[in-house]
Amino acid sequence: MPGYTPPPNACDAHCHIWGPTARFPFAENRPFTPPDRGKEDLAALYARLGLTRSVIVQAIVHGTDNRAMLDAIASSNGRYRGIALIDDSFDDKALQALHEGGIRGVRFGFVKHLKARPDLGFFRRTVDRIAPLGWHAQIHLDAADLIELRDELDALRIPFVIDHMGRVDAAGGPDQPAFRALLEQVRRENCWVKLSGSDRVSATGAPFHDALPFARALIAAAPDRVVWGTDFPHSNPRHAVEDDAALLDLLPLMAEESGLQRLLVDNPARLYGF
Repeated sequence: MPGYTPPPNACDAHCHIWGPTARFPFAENRPFTPPDRGKEDLAALYARLGLTRSVIVQAIVHGTDNRAMLDAIASSNGRYRGIALIDDSFDDKALQALHEGGIRGVRFGFVKHLKARPDLGFFRRTVDRIAPLGWHAQIHLDAADLIELRDELDALRIPFVIDHMGRVDAAGGPDQPAFRALLEQVRRENCWVKLSGSDRVSATGAPFHDALPFARALIAAAPDRVVWGTDFPHSNPRHAVEDDAALLDLLPLMAEESGLQRLLVDNPARLYGF
């Protein structure tokens, strides 16, 4: 059990659903094959951690078939939202149906090891298409991409969210060029960042305390544009997460009570429309 008790309406702003594959099969060209982790597993986690709201990010193993995520959102009594994966086959009617199903953004995966890096033409077209819906672009990238894709990020006019503290390596310290680039982005009024993935950022492993200086710096730079997530069920982890309670217990080491209220409740309510 966690030592930290989150405030009412606390939100896990980054998690995934895998299957169940008997009902929601994985994509044939998936980069890996995880075990089933359905909405019941997510609900059990939240009951134990004291979390109420959730933002489910479409799992790459399901590709652009968003049905498992939409099913979980539909059963949540308004407590869940989602971030979709789409391609050019999604017309305006399909996007509207996703919006009505609780989707509030599209994820773009630039990380090289997943081998699904989007064409920049598709990226720009999609950003233009989702703007009228009030959606945001969720950007999953490697730390080096914060520099390589700087011009693309600078050109964004809709809200965008950078995953997992930019996947920087804590071994490089907060003064590394990639993290300086992330701080430059997050000071912009339309840039948000997820303080998820302490286990991905950490160079030393559990209890992941070497990720804390990065989280604190991001909170200081943009206290109203940071959100937090578990990243459950933890695909391709850098370090094993034996218990998500350990990630929850990092929170009071990141910010004081008022900062945690914004991080866990107020900010996600604004971004995702709770």
